[in-house]
Amino acid sequence: MNWLSVLLLAVVMIAGPQIITAIFLASSQEARRSSLAYLGGAGLAGLIGLTVWHFAFHVVRGAGGGQGKHDGTRHLIDWVVLAVLLALMVIIFVRRKRSRPPKWMNTLQAASPRFAFGLGFLLFIAMPSDEATMVAVTGSLAGHDKPWWHLLPFLAVTLLLLALPLIILLVLGQRAVTVLPKVRDWANEHSWLVSEAVILIFVTIVVSDLLK
Repeated sequence: MNWLSVLLLAVVMIAGPQIITAIFLASSQEARRSSLAYLGGAGLAGLIGLTVWHFAFHVVRGAGGGQGKHDGTRHLIDWVVLAVLLALMVIIFVRRKRSRPPKWMNTLQAASPRFAFGLGFLLFIAMPSDEATMVAVTGSLAGHDKPWWHLLPFLAVTLLLLALPLIILLVLGQRAVTVLPKVRDWANEHSWLVSEAVILIFVTIVVSDLLK
């Protein structure tokens, strides 16, 4: 399994309301504190989700009793990952026309750090697309007998991408007020296409593994 392909799925993790929320928070009254709190909540949710799915797949892997390159349990996990990826592509495609942010996002201008932390946690622990992505990532690594800490680079890249609005704010200062809305509009229109392309790459790799 190509490490780069796993890391690319971080794009899918943050696409949609996750990155849009980060942009809104970077433009809020307490932009820095709220953005950091949001990242903290997202990081905690990601760590919990990845850990739970990692150990779940390792239980299945251990129950199969196979550790060889071609054992049936590994192929079963690959099939599960492939099914999840295809379902994720369908979910993203169906939601592609939801270009306008939900009305509740307008309240983020006055969001407190505590609220931002809870929102970050909920968006990453309860969104079907993120759960599906975490299943795909952990299943792929567990199916290739990778240890738990191999999930940490994926989580780190996810948080780095999610922190881009805050980084823009820190680098550009007041100029970010004009830049961030443009980034938000682009994400609204095109993030689903980027996600589909990334998932398609991963699907190709999983199919290649199954055919070996």
